[in-house]
Amino acid sequence: MDLRVEIIPPSNIIEDYPPTLNVEEIPAYLSQKKMANIHYDKPLDNKIILTSDTIVLLDGTPLGKPQDEMQARQMLSDLSGKQHSVISACCLKSTNGIQTISDKTLVWFAPLAEKEINYYVLRYQPFDKAGSYGIQEWIGLIGVERIEGSFYNVMGLPCHKLHRAIRNLI
Repeated sequence: MDLRVEIIPPSNIIEDYPPTLNVEEIPAYLSQKKMANIHYDKPLDNKIILTSDTIVLLDGTPLGKPQDEMQARQMLSDLSGKQHSVISACCLKSTNGIQTISDKTLVWFAPLAEKEINYYVLRYQPFDKAGSYGIQEWIGLIGVERIEGSFYNVMGLPCHKLHRAIRNLI
């Protein structure tokens, strides 16, 4: 988007949420929680602070980041041959206020062989990815049959909505 960015590593944030929260609101809640934990001591001026979060929903069940190889394999096995949703949200803060945006994309996976799942988990170590996969990686190239919605949203950043939100905040 031709923006200059400065990465501010977040403090350790526990990515938990109330069990009564609507599953489609989890990414917005977590991106707002991350924003509340950002400590930026300089004046914002024409700057925007951005936090984000993504979840995968399979049959209404949220899939976060896998804890280990076994859980990553299980998530990919569960996604194999099925349709799921990816919801990403961003929280933006500027001198003009705070805004949260969210987007949803439907993803259809082809059936994945155990050999393909094992290869991906061992080679790509998807432990920092919701649902244990990155659409931009090998598994996306061989496993995603189609999507309905934004590709970038599945990557974790709903860029088309983010651009509009940035325009509105500056």
